[in-house]
Amino acid sequence: MFAKADIDRALSLFKSAKRLCCLCHRNPDGDAIGSMTGIAQLLEHIAPDIPVKLYCYDPSPPMFSYLSWITRIEQVMMPMEGDVFIFLDSAEPKLTEFHESHPQIFGKDWPSVCFDHHPTNTRFATVNFIVPEAASTCEILADFAEAIGLSISSEIATCLLTGVYTDTGGLLHSNTTPHVYRTVARLLRAGARQAVIVHHVFRTAKLSTLRLWGRVLEKISLSEEGGAISALTEGDFRSTGAEYSELTGAIDYVNAVPGMRFSLVLAERAGKVKGSIRTLRDDVDVSAMAAKFSGGGHRKAAGFAVAGKLVPETRWKVQK
Repeated sequence: MFAKADIDRALSLFKSAKRLCCLCHRNPDGDAIGSMTGIAQLLEHIAPDIPVKLYCYDPSPPMFSYLSWITRIEQVMMPMEGDVFIFLDSAEPKLTEFHESHPQIFGKDWPSVCFDHHPTNTRFATVNFIVPEAASTCEILADFAEAIGLSISSEIATCLLTGVYTDTGGLLHSNTTPHVYRTVARLLRAGARQAVIVHHVFRTAKLSTLRLWGRVLEKISLSEEGGAISALTEGDFRSTGAEYSELTGAIDYVNAVPGMRFSLVLAERAGKVKGSIRTLRDDVDVSAMAAKFSGGGHRKAAGFAVAGKLVPETRWKVQK
């Protein structure tokens, strides 16, 4: 799966760094958090004398509190000479939200390694491990660890299984390939705490989360194009007391409306509107839809963000 030259170059960068800085995309999901905390612990074995830092523009959702290293994630980053950056689950620099405050770290002159499974990845890092066929970035890291002959601890396996489970919807989504099942088996043999993951991710929800999801479901409308669409304003987040990260997972219920070609959830946040798109159909490519708004993702799961706010529109039709 990986070219030996890329592996050797990545290992050389890891071992020659003064600091190893791991970054994932903003508003992190299970794959972003799982891959970042997982690679951080792998790096401790690869380069044991080099400090490892974790950065994310937004805090981790509380549901992932069971993961090792979760409390080490910082929101403020100060790059230093000798840093090597490891980008996780990020198809392009703007998704980290550090592209404006620290654009220099995304240039080819600053050493970096990227692990990602999005086909729209721009290969902005010095060394890129991009596997579009993978269901999650955590799946790629599990293969990387195996490729370099590194054993996975129970804590690392739990981090990586978190990403695999969340990006496959608990092994229910269509991206659950035979390789995903083999990866899950390897992680379970390594001691991944499956029951803990299932409890925190799929069977626990805050009251504010349930209220927010209720708003999402209440606001579903069906479009003439065959879409199930819902939209949340900043007022919805304030009135339910929910954080933005609590929206994660709600779109799977919107996507359950029978007969729809796609589902779309729009949400306001700090002067921007973020759209998450899903489909269950093979003849619909939602990544192409997201690309029209400078977004991207996969054929069946994609997203975008545009500047602006949501304005309600009412349509009436007289039927004779």
